[in-house]
Amino acid sequence: MQHPRRVLVLGATGYVGARLVPRLLRAGHAVSVAVRSPEKLAEMPWSTDVTIFTVDLDDGDGLVEAMSGVDVVFYLVHSMNSGIVFESRETRSASRVASAAEFAHVNRIIYLGGLHPDSGELSAHMRSRAHVGQIFIEAPVDAIVFQAGIIIGAGSASFEMIRHLATELRWIPAPNWVSNRVEPLAIRDVLYYLVSAVEVLGRVNRSFDIGSGDVLTYAEVVKSFSRIAGLKPRHVFNLPIPAPLLSGLWVGLVTPLPLTLTLPLVQSLQEDAVADEHAIDSLIPPPAAGLLTYEQAVELALFRAAETEGAIGTDWEADIDELSEAADSLPIDPHWAGSQLIEDGRAFVFPDLRADQLWTIVASIGRERWWNSQPPASKLRRLQDRIFGSAGPSRGPRFLTGVREGDPIACWTIVEMEPTSRVLLRAEIEHAGDIWLEFTMTDQATGCSFRQRAMFNPSGVRSRIYWAAVTPLRRKIFPHLAQNIAKAARRLT
Repeated sequence: MQHPRRVLVLGATGYVGARLVPRLLRAGHAVSVAVRSPEKLAEMPWSTDVTIFTVDLDDGDGLVEAMSGVDVVFYLVHSMNSGIVFESRETRSASRVASAAEFAHVNRIIYLGGLHPDSGELSAHMRSRAHVGQIFIEAPVDAIVFQAGIIIGAGSASFEMIRHLATELRWIPAPNWVSNRVEPLAIRDVLYYLVSAVEVLGRVNRSFDIGSGDVLTYAEVVKSFSRIAGLKPRHVFNLPIPAPLLSGLWVGLVTPLPLTLTLPLVQSLQEDAVADEHAIDSLIPPPAAGLLTYEQAVELALFRAAETEGAIGTDWEADIDELSEAADSLPIDPHWAGSQLIEDGRAFVFPDLRADQLWTIVASIGRERWWNSQPPASKLRRLQDRIFGSAGPSRGPRFLTGVREGDPIACWTIVEMEPTSRVLLRAEIEHAGDIWLEFTMTDQATGCSFRQRAMFNPSGVRSRIYWAAVTPLRRKIFPHLAQNIAKAARRLT
């Protein structure tokens, strides 16, 4: 490194920004971040190592102050989630940043945009990102604009869309864009280019395509992911759904990603995203160990780096923990990143009851309607379970007495059990995904603390249909479940 720089990161709570900050700190730079909501940084391990400014790019207040004395500004802000107005919003924000950087005598702005064809009509999303890059190039402050395709790493919107499509569907009807070509790039390598750009000497002021060298169709991307993830082969077939709006709605339907994200994201898939030039190699040579292939990037994102340590090479990083760090999940990643665990947890305190009294009722889980006093709802729920392949209420014993972890009981399997204090059950419903039910009872000075928690991890479209089907009953039954258990316990005292 030539010498430490003073660096400001705009977008530090985003996917790339949150992973860039620790890399900049590790490189010895003095880092500050400007965010709209500083409280979002509380869970980040590096939050105490940076200077935090509160800045709202919608009005620019505090922007010049945050840039005072700064050498390099990273602009990693994208407004896809702001709905149909994101183009104009991004233009205004980028213009404010360019003006503030000039006023504060910043040496360089570094921006991460997207790969796109040089000719032809672009989607609104890609057109906006290209326009932002052009704003910085035309501004007086020197700029390095990187243009990357889909970024592979846990939490990346593009990667999570691929993950959920491949996980949820074995037969994937897909729009026309699945035949378009894309050049994925690992988040590790994206960060390598961003950090390296800080130390580039002289005026650059241009854009650079960056890619892994692996060029695939989107269909090949999904199929390769399923193979690497150990899933059964996925079959992607083309459907004539040319309208990006319909495509975005379809992706939003079968994945947990929000429509405000899937719509512009799918729009960007209408064009090829392949590097047309490799001028970056003369400015920033590739990592000593080489750029990661798509397969290696997916393995890192799926926490399987140890299996390919030799193939990936560890010269670029000291050890495998650091190597996989960039592809890891972070506390501020959105809820749809990785496996989608849906939870419904409730806590109560019953002053007049003890844990052993409540356990007596919970232990009768195999009895009919112990959880609900409304026979019609009980019958409907059992009918739904039969449709989706429930093991049925007659399986195994009918009480939690004399059983061990791993034993079946009614339509559940005992996963963990501590008599009179806690039990974790897994539902045995063939096509419903993973469903757990947990009860915890703890005696305290103020009475018995009782916690109930239902957890659902969908696996496939059928499991989502099941969850949607039982949701009305769950909302009717679950809020009253603990109270019903307490009432039953009182009747026994």
